[in-house]
Amino acid sequence: MDEIVKIDFFGEEFRFKSDQYIENADAVVHCLEQHIEQASELFKQNASGSNKIAVLLLAAINLSKELEELKTKHHRFEKEVMNKISSLANKIDKGIE
Repeated sequence: MDEIVKIDFFGEEFRFKSDQYIENADAVVHCLEQHIEQASELFKQNASGSNKIAVLLLAAINLSKELEELKTKHHRFEKEVMNKISSLANKIDKGIE
């Protein structure tokens, strides 16, 4: 199912067509807008011309950093859960013997 996602960047509306369903599309767009707004604050003095690209790149870098941090936390969590499962399985095995 095609989905059209709309987002405003620097006063211009952009529409993107997705061939996959985007869960919570409004929240995704809002998150991106927040990152762009935070990045643009760093370039407040001159937010026109090529600085728009710099703002978008900084927002993308910040989003990528957050994604990698979440992946790392998720991996640690999975490892911790697997260790606990293994420990519980060992205790159950010992109790059965």
